[in-house]
Amino acid sequence: QVQLVESGGGLVQAGGSLSVSCAASGGTFNNYLMGWFRQTPGKEREFVASINWSGDSTSYTDSVKGRFTISRDNAKNTVYLQMNSLQPEDTAVYYCAARWGSVRPVYTARHDYAYWGQGTQVTVSS
Repeated sequence: QVQLVESGGGLVQAGGSLSVSCAASGGTFNNYLMGWFRQTPGKEREFVASINWSGDSTSYTDSVKGRFTISRDNAKNTVYLQMNSLQPEDTAVYYCAARWGSVRPVYTARHDYAYWGQGTQVTVSS
């Protein structure tokens, strides 16, 4: 069973950049498809991006395409989300998630992922 810990959130001005990381432990990291989700108060947790075990296949929600990049370093058991051109509507708690044994990053629903981190706050000021 994998444990996930996010880091790197914070406050940034609109148009700026921020990177968040998720460190995994307790499992064989490259057996997991990894995803990033985000949630704001009163709203459902929404899919942001996902990446397959080898890092050569990714998927993004439309609103972040061209601005966000998901990547992973299997040697460091870490997945990253680089966020550029941030906007106030990107403000949310960002969660890392893991799904065992999947090859293609086609899973975008919360219930598709069994393992979750505690979240890290990203705030974009206007």
